[in-house]
Amino acid sequence: MRKYINNEITLMQYIFLIHGIQIGTGVLQLPQILAEKAGMNGWIPLICGWALSSAASLIIIQVMKKHPQATLMDIMTTYFGKWIGKVSSILLLIYFSIVSFTLIQKSILFIQVWLLPGVPSYIIMFLFSVPTYIIARNGIRIIGRYAELAFFLVLWMPLFYIIALNQNHHWVHLLPLFKNIQQSLMATQSTIVSFLGFEVTFLFYPFLKEKKAAPLGIIIANSLSLLVFLFVTIACFVFFSPDEITHYYEPTLSMLKVVEFRFIERMEIIFLAFYLFILSTTWIPYIYSLAFCTTWLFNKGKSKNYLLLYLLFFILIMYFVVPTFPRNDSLMVFYQKIGTLFSYAFPVFLLIYSFIYYRIRGRITK
Repeated sequence: MRKYINNEITLMQYIFLIHGIQIGTGVLQLPQILAEKAGMNGWIPLICGWALSSAASLIIIQVMKKHPQATLMDIMTTYFGKWIGKVSSILLLIYFSIVSFTLIQKSILFIQVWLLPGVPSYIIMFLFSVPTYIIARNGIRIIGRYAELAFFLVLWMPLFYIIALNQNHHWVHLLPLFKNIQQSLMATQSTIVSFLGFEVTFLFYPFLKEKKAAPLGIIIANSLSLLVFLFVTIACFVFFSPDEITHYYEPTLSMLKVVEFRFIERMEIIFLAFYLFILSTTWIPYIYSLAFCTTWLFNKGKSKNYLLLYLLFFILIMYFVVPTFPRNDSLMVFYQKIGTLFSYAFPVFLLIYSFIYYRIRGRITK
């Protein structure tokens, strides 16, 4: 029985959902972080991070294949009982609330710095909440369609970087290649965090129409994100000098300041305005997941009602607690720790447990 037949998503929507989550806010600061930790060989840990995230993604798919119509909460209930299932849903609530709030707050801080410096954060949060509710209230199918639309709407944006590089670039910045490989590999921790987002497969897998293609889809999503990260990182590395890039908090935007036309200046502002489509594909799936887990936990009400409550709650928080970059950085550090455990370590445990569970169950049946 196909439980979510009225809200299924296609393989393309599944790919762009995961890809959109991954490249949101992190890509704006990633080159500076990699330059600090790995120097001009910062592209190497990106490939390592892609390999680890792809492996973790395939493990999640392997776990979900045994329960094609079940979410993670259903699986935890099957393996460990009703109460553990409830506890797991509460833990997921906490995780998705932290992630969605942290990412929305980060986006608001970017908007305040580059676009609307005099506008209070709670006003921007309110403006974000309106389209977020309109899109997410209709379920994962509409969110998937929006992610697909956003991807094609911003396909032309790499032209900004090509124009900037045409005015200033020095390939010698990348030399010598493969210097301090050990230092580069140690920076992989920073890149595996950038690939977070594939963990939503724990919830969205039952909605996928072509489940046999799920492994291929999640590899394509991770690979698309890798291409974006590599393009932006290398573009920043050849544009800025090795010492200069570490002084820019968002080098991906700062390098666009050299792009000017006779009829328009400050192209980085135009870029960020369009980039809002990508930023929104980061937090919308997470906040929908938060509402979905709440609906599952209480087994009553509709997800859109909880969605509205959470958005109002976020507005109130930002009214009473003014967001700052240091506060958001603290949240990001916490999110990265729990995200790494949930996305990379937990799937391995669950796969091993499921193998033992079915081996024991098979012996008892015999």
